Amino acid sequence: MTDTGQAERPWRRRAQRLGTLGPTMALGAVLWVLLWGDLSWANVLSGAALGALVALAFPLPPFDTTATLRPGPLLRLAGRFLSDLVLASFQVAWAAITPGATPEAGLVRVQLRSASDLFVATTAGLSSMVPGTLVVDHDPPTRTVRLHVLDLDRAGGPDGVRESMLALEARLLRAFASHDELVRVGLAEGNGRHGPTDKEVQR
Repeated sequence: MTDTGQAERPWRRRAQRLGTLGPTMALGAVLWVLLWGDLSWANVLSGAALGALVALAFPLPPFDTTATLRPGPLLRLAGRFLSDLVLASFQVAWAAITPGATPEAGLVRVQLRSASDLFVATTAGLSSMVPGTLVVDHDPPTRTVRLHVLDLDRAGGPDGVRESMLALEARLLRAFASHDELVRVGLAEGNGRHGPTDKEVQR
C-alpha cells in the first residue's frame, strides 16, 4: 500500500500543477483573442502558451477561500488591462521602428500593499504581460517587487511606474479580495464604505 501511495504522489502533483495552469492558460487565450480581434486556433494557442509561461514564472498558491468575486470591478480590471496591453504594444512597436534616441530603461522597486502571495503574484504576472515592463525580482517579506521598465520617461519616471503598479494592484484587490483585506490595505473602511477610487490611487 505504501509503495502504491508513493507511486501515485507524482501523478497527483502533476495533476495539481496542471490544475493551476489551466485557469491562467484559459485567461491568456481569452485576452489574446480579444486583443487581436480574431478567433483562430493560432491566437487561442498563442494566448494559452503566454498564460502558461506567466503561470510558470509566477506560480500561484491555492486561492484563498475568503476571496470575493465582484463582477463590476472585474470588468474594470479586464478593460483597463486590455487598453494598457494595446497601448503598450503600439508604443513598443513604434519605438522599435522609429529612428532616434534609444529609450532609457531602468529598474524600479515597488512595495505592494497586499500580504497575500496570490495577489502579489497575480499583480506581478499581469504587469509582466504588458509589453515594456517585466517583474524581475520579488522579496516576499517586504512585499517588494522590482520591475524592469523599457522606457522610464514614457512611463512617467520611477514615481509613475510605482503609481501604475499600485493602481493595478488596487483594481485586482477590488475585483477579488475580501472586504477584510480591502480594509487592511486601506482601500475600504471598516463600516463598509470604500476607500479611494482608482483615479485617486493613480494620482
